[in-house]
Amino acid sequence: MKKVHNITSIGILTAVAMILSYIELLLPPIYAAIPGIKVGLPNIVIIYALYSLGTKRAAAVSFIRLTLSALLFNPSTFIYSLAGAVLSLAIMALLKKSALFSTVGVSIAGGVLHNLGQILVAICLLETVEIGYYMFVLAISGTLAGVFIGIAAGFIIDRIKKH
Repeated sequence: MKKVHNITSIGILTAVAMILSYIELLLPPIYAAIPGIKVGLPNIVIIYALYSLGTKRAAAVSFIRLTLSALLFNPSTFIYSLAGAVLSLAIMALLKKSALFSTVGVSIAGGVLHNLGQILVAICLLETVEIGYYMFVLAISGTLAGVFIGIAAGFIIDRIKKH
């Protein structure tokens, strides 16, 4: 019975993350002069999965969502998204396990590390380290988005625990 619960939970959370990915795709750019800045709405689901289902299942939701999003919306972004997601989830899992950080702190670290993973892939693929200077801007946007995502995820985690 537990295996069925885990599979259905992963499926439902992946579907919700996909919906949030699509909604984010439809939203206008936050600041059009700076490309690539997004809120990261699907990360609300990933953080919820991390806290409620554990690291392995959160990784499954993240990977399935990334794969489906790339296939449906933009295949060229897959490697960037995957690198960001792996780095982000790794640090979020470590910080959550330490119990020293709230969901907001975990989310901020995840947002910044997600951007770092993408920058590292861009440096490798474009063979230029100069793109690394963009990390300053992305660290700020990752922090701001991390605050929003962490507050939303924490609120959802608390509400679902009560029920």
